[in-house]
Amino acid sequence: MSIQLLHKKLIKKKLTISVAESCTGGLLAHNLTKLANSSKYFQMGLTTYSNQAKIKILKVNKNIISKYGAVSHECCKAMVKNLSKISKSKINVSITGIAGPGGGSKEKPVGLVYIGIKKDKTLLIKENRFISKNRNLIQKLTVRNVIKIINKII
Repeated sequence: MSIQLLHKKLIKKKLTISVAESCTGGLLAHNLTKLANSSKYFQMGLTTYSNQAKIKILKVNKNIISKYGAVSHECCKAMVKNLSKISKSKINVSITGIAGPGGGSKEKPVGLVYIGIKKDKTLLIKENRFISKNRNLIQKLTVRNVIKIINKII
């Protein structure tokens, strides 16, 4: 499932998309905008890397981050729901995780990434546990996963 296919589908179906990324650092936004005419569907890409950015820009409740952590199902869900309010896009995506090579723990190992996708009333939060400890690979696999999921749901 390629970005080219998604590009064509988004334009054909007149769908808009916005993203809020953390551990992928803008890689999804880059992939969504690298083809000509992406302005027909791409509305905004926020790289909310720090907890402060998630709280200030995406309005994630600081209690969610202190109770569950920034890398959690709950934080990912708040990110994507609040992004959809800000962007008004048809499709909204949030990504939060640990790309490594450091920063992991037993409970939250390197390679743990949450992907949130909201389209209309459908809300999907997917937990990924990538085996690799390679930062670039984890980021690429996450983006590939998002593209595959969106291609399936539209």
